[in-house]
Amino acid sequence: MHVLLRNKKIRHKYEVLDTFTAGISLLGAEVKALKTQSATMDGSYVVIRETDGKYTVVLRGLSIPPYQTNNPASDYERERDRVLLLQKKEIAAIQRELHTKGVTVVPQSVGIERGKIKVQIALVRGLKKHDKRESIKKRDQQRDAARDSKARFA
Repeated sequence: MHVLLRNKKIRHKYEVLDTFTAGISLLGAEVKALKTQSATMDGSYVVIRETDGKYTVVLRGLSIPPYQTNNPASDYERERDRVLLLQKKEIAAIQRELHTKGVTVVPQSVGIERGKIKVQIALVRGLKKHDKRESIKKRDQQRDAARDSKARFA
């Protein structure tokens, strides 16, 4: 998948449990705007809605600016709810996991796969502050070790 947009804070804030790839229902101008990579995923999240016994997965908070900034459509909403396209068994699996305490669904990335816009969503659990500190400490140690080995061989 050719990534157009990535949520960079996921690996720092959450522990990723599982990932799913979903299609997304967009307007034509939104597809063009996404391809210019001008959208933002800050604060976006995924919810599951039930209407008449059917479940739909909705992406909220994805901000896609109008493609034509000088001549935007009069009724265009940047942060409207966008429907994600998943199979019934995938929706059921996500729902089962959401009943676990502390688990949520967030979008990881938006990209193009075989000519279609796809969203990679992840089931995540929030990290505690000490977990974040530990990962930063480990990353710093690896960087120092790589720097030392590079200096030794140079």
